[in-house]
Amino acid sequence: MNLKQPQDNIEWCLKENAKKPAVAYRTALGQMFLGDAKDTLSSPALNEIKGHVQLIFTSPPFPLNRKKRYGNFQGKKYIEWLVSFVPVFTELLTSDGSIVIELGNSWEPGHPVMSPLNIRALLSFLDEGNLKLCQQFVCYNPARLPSPAQWVNVERIRLKDSFTYVWWMSPSDQPKADNRRVLKPYSPSMKQLLSSQKYNPGKRPSEHNIGKTSFLKNNNGAIPPNVITLANTCATDAYQAYCRMHKLPIHPSRMQTGLADFFIKFLTEPNDLVLDPFAGSNTTGSTAERLGRRWISIEVQEKYVKGSYGRFFSLDIPGDAQKRG
Repeated sequence: MNLKQPQDNIEWCLKENAKKPAVAYRTALGQMFLGDAKDTLSSPALNEIKGHVQLIFTSPPFPLNRKKRYGNFQGKKYIEWLVSFVPVFTELLTSDGSIVIELGNSWEPGHPVMSPLNIRALLSFLDEGNLKLCQQFVCYNPARLPSPAQWVNVERIRLKDSFTYVWWMSPSDQPKADNRRVLKPYSPSMKQLLSSQKYNPGKRPSEHNIGKTSFLKNNNGAIPPNVITLANTCATDAYQAYCRMHKLPIHPSRMQTGLADFFIKFLTEPNDLVLDPFAGSNTTGSTAERLGRRWISIEVQEKYVKGSYGRFFSLDIPGDAQKRG
């Protein structure tokens, strides 16, 4: 198993004892910053992106009621922290730009009951920025380990928590979006229907009147639902191989590449600017690069910035297809 640097040039820029925020590395289309998100976004280096960000796509530390090693606020402090970014984010967006935030569920410590902390955080965020909630998504991970362990595995009184919410917001009622960029392959039955051109139109029990032509037109794919299924079980991607090779910690809460891929395609076009202020292992930046979008990512912990550099290497596995993280 070998790592090879991709054709697009990637340059490591971070010097020892560099004053933060600082550019850690840059590629043909983007830059990874090491530093606190708010400090970095308010620094002179990023003045030029104000009003030019098409998509802020991020998975901030989840609103948990317990501390995790990647850093997170708890309880009401989390809401105050998240809401403090609203004026910064809205100043950066284009007039038809979008904010997409993935938030996990929260449980009350020591009790088998869920906390509404994530919903309160969302509502406070929307209210503070006078933002429109364009659509709610669910990201379902069928391979997620059973949790919360005490109530699911030990006492057996709850089911495993296997999804996160993804909230799409915008200052505009009509942000840039096109679902034709994220069409799914047709099912075998739909392909058969298109081939036969035989369909029974008319009123359904739901009282919808289905026209014949609307179902027999080949649109090159099916419109996806707002439930996104991603297993996130890959253990041999370039990112993890790079971290192991250089003895760097693997980020414990990595975003699925497919999630970034979906929203970047859906809400942006090539050369648009994508921002991730809580980049972690920089799934967003590496996906934006692959899709031909400009990007800026920010991560506060240097150990994760160093590991994220590995996302821009390709992984060659002898006798197997190439896999990217």
